[in-house]
Amino acid sequence: MLAEFGHERQSAMDETEILARLTQIVRDTLDDDGVTLARSTEASDVDNWDSVAHVRIMIAVEESFGIRFETDELSDMPNVGALIDRVAAKSLAK
Repeated sequence: MLAEFGHERQSAMDETEILARLTQIVRDTLDDDGVTLARSTEASDVDNWDSVAHVRIMIAVEESFGIRFETDELSDMPNVGALIDRVAAKSLAK
């Protein structure tokens, strides 16, 4: 998937690392150490991940990874897998 951006997978941040960081961000933001994320996880699958929490999570993701999302991107990620892919692509573009 990352090859479509013209980069080899080895040069990209590891998907496992991204998922681990995202999990910690969501746990910290929601103050819930029991949160477990997978590529298929949707916000509605996680207790207290409402629209306000979503904005806080996205801001924390931007800060943690040193990236910026466009406003329309914030609602255009149906699950954690899409977020992982977006973080990976933006990290490559830095």
